[in-house]
Amino acid sequence: MPRHLLPTTVVGSYPQPDWLVDRAMLSKSVPRTRMTEMWRIPEVYLEQAQDDATVVAIRDMERAGIDIVTDGEIRRESYSNRFATALDGIDAENPALITARSGQKTPVPRVTGKIGRKGAVELRDMEFLRRNTDRAAKITLPGPFTMSQQAKDEFYKDDEALAMALAEAVNAEALELQKAGADVIQLDEPWVRNDPAAARRYAVKAINRALQGITVPTVVHICFGYAAVVPGSTKPAGYSFLAELADSSAEQISIEAAQPKLDLGVLADLSGKKIMLGVIDLGDPEIETADVIAERIRHGLKYVSADRLVPAPDCGMKYMPRHIAFGKLKAMSDAAAMVRKEIG
Repeated sequence: MPRHLLPTTVVGSYPQPDWLVDRAMLSKSVPRTRMTEMWRIPEVYLEQAQDDATVVAIRDMERAGIDIVTDGEIRRESYSNRFATALDGIDAENPALITARSGQKTPVPRVTGKIGRKGAVELRDMEFLRRNTDRAAKITLPGPFTMSQQAKDEFYKDDEALAMALAEAVNAEALELQKAGADVIQLDEPWVRNDPAAARRYAVKAINRALQGITVPTVVHICFGYAAVVPGSTKPAGYSFLAELADSSAEQISIEAAQPKLDLGVLADLSGKKIMLGVIDLGDPEIETADVIAERIRHGLKYVSADRLVPAPDCGMKYMPRHIAFGKLKAMSDAAAMVRKEIG
């Protein structure tokens, strides 16, 4: 792990190459069930192609100066569906349709039996990442609360029981990822803000179960939705579920802050946590200058001490053109170096 102040990282994803995925299809939705038609490569060569694209993502992050890298989530169709649909008790082949408030219908997996883990899902991903970088390496998993919200429960008939069953499966996976050399493990829990009442009842309990026994640094990531899908003008100025994460066992809380222009006063509620702060606006198609990003880091330092601040982009980098994503990460690394020098 980096020892200097303001270590830089990414939330998780990095752009998948056009030769690997149909990016027009990718941009239309965040799939809950599998979307195998997104891949341009025949299945017999797909794993090899994903490996090659993963090396490219890792090298881009290293060249950009990122301190804590990921595998870019190159093998995933979305942040959650690969893990969620690999579990026992999940029927992803015959999905249910859930209608959103907007009227949009989304296919989601059906929970038809006891949730269990058939075997490792992301273990090879972590082993591959560990073999291909000597930097600190982070891997992400979908959080149990979010996965419970993205499925149609036809078995437990109890939302908390489903979330806790998913938490056990996530925990078993996380323990294996830790053994495989993960320096940081992150849970993505964006759906806690969609149903804050349910989240207040059992989200932290489920998160803590998922992180049980993990001794490396842990992160919980929350956001308002990808910039490619949700315009910044529609995003609220504050989170409906944030202060409650102070009671989680996660060492760090990761928040999207640049695009929604978040009021960072809310961070006072998380004084016991490190903050992974979104300082790159992914709704901006231009590459911000290091000076602009440095100012966002300095603004964060008004609310969080330097030893508790981890600069990162907002989430959803996979939807950007790769040269823009790389440029933004390089500018962020340069900005962090500038501010680091200022604070000594």
